[in-house]
Amino acid sequence: MKNINTRAQNISFIILVLTATVLFVWVIHGFIQPIFWAALMAVVFHPLYGFLDRRTGGRKRVASLLTLLCIVLGVVIPLALLGLSVMYESMSLYEQIVAGDIKLHKAIAYLERTVPVLTEGLEKLGIDWDRIKEGLSQSAVTASRFVATNLVSIGQNTVRLVVMLAIALYLLYFFFKDGEWLMGGIMRVIPLRPQRQQSLVNRFAQVSKATIKGTFVVAVVQGGLGGLLFWILGIQAATLWGVVMTILSLIPMLGSALVWGPAAIILISVGSVLQGVVLLILGSTLIGLADNVLRPILVGRETRLPDYVVLLSTLGGLSVFGVSGLVIGPVLAAVFLTVWEMFGEEFGNREPEDRGQRSEIRCQRSDIRDQKTED
Repeated sequence: MKNINTRAQNISFIILVLTATVLFVWVIHGFIQPIFWAALMAVVFHPLYGFLDRRTGGRKRVASLLTLLCIVLGVVIPLALLGLSVMYESMSLYEQIVAGDIKLHKAIAYLERTVPVLTEGLEKLGIDWDRIKEGLSQSAVTASRFVATNLVSIGQNTVRLVVMLAIALYLLYFFFKDGEWLMGGIMRVIPLRPQRQQSLVNRFAQVSKATIKGTFVVAVVQGGLGGLLFWILGIQAATLWGVVMTILSLIPMLGSALVWGPAAIILISVGSVLQGVVLLILGSTLIGLADNVLRPILVGRETRLPDYVVLLSTLGGLSVFGVSGLVIGPVLAAVFLTVWEMFGEEFGNREPEDRGQRSEIRCQRSDIRDQKTED
């Protein structure tokens, strides 16, 4: 009877804990993204915090504030200025297209004259070239209007963005200052051996850093190189196209080539052959090889996510979390693979070993019976 009462109390307590947890998550679910970003930045910038903590003689509050200051000056403010520049360029580009200053139909007509084999080949395949021309012209206006409209929407939601950023930075301060205490509390409730708990924490930190460096940093480098190349070649809205290339660089295989490739073709089609050829050469070498050179250096092969996982997690994260999903998706995928890898290490080989041990015991028992029979 006593065991039954104890079991009922345990079940009731577990139900109470789960109910309280679900209700609390429901209350804060609107702030999941700033919480995630704060936790991720705490992991990524922890080496900087550790360095400042040692330099300040273990004064955690001072080290946390200095780390936040470095993040604001080195990350937040540059991103804010970049966003303002992209907003201005996109609006300017949209106004030029609507006003007719950018005449895409002239480039298409020049392409028809200089590369007639293109139109002839399309006609042989049964593709209506006139419809393609009309679609390209309409797509340019539609795409620019889409970008401009969404950037205006972002501008209207500036207050919400500022609030979310303030919450993330506020949480980040406490993640730095009280990180050890918070991790200790989390470790106490995770039902794993201490060695496995530490392994889980280490792998999460390793994979999170590798994911950020292997996807986000490489994408920023490729987008930055692409934007710089566009600016040198005199292409309008270089900052805007650099940001677009940064986002597309998160997609494996194609990436930024979806921007600089068509741009090079358009340059050649309007008579800027030298600029187009230079863009093709530098795009395929300088921008294209940045991924192959930087990713192994920053990440290493042991923590690199497969390209198909990066693709699916990036697109899935984008659809679920919005722009933040470009980073959240791959990080969650990395954590998912890490947890399952650890599960396989913990339980995957246990059954074969148990079968082998049982077989060995049966053999020993059989030998003992045989010896007794012989005796």
